[in-house]
Amino acid sequence: MVELKVRKFGNSLGVVLPKEVINRLHTGDGERVFLIESPDGDYRLTPYDPAFEKKMEKAEQIMGRYRNTLRALAK
Repeated sequence: MVELKVRKFGNSLGVVLPKEVINRLHTGDGERVFLIESPDGDYRLTPYDPAFEKKMEKAEQIMGRYRNTLRALAK
């Protein structure tokens, strides 16, 4: 567990992530991270965009369905 302190940045509030957390998230300055709320009320900080993940799942379904067509088009 990592304890974070909420601080004021201009007119906003934020937290500073320690270097070890940044390394584990595989992220860096200027990159996006996402705070996801789970159904039980917990939060998860992740560098992965859940909306993009859903789009990729749908794309994989479509590619699987049209596998032969995509192979023919790739020739």
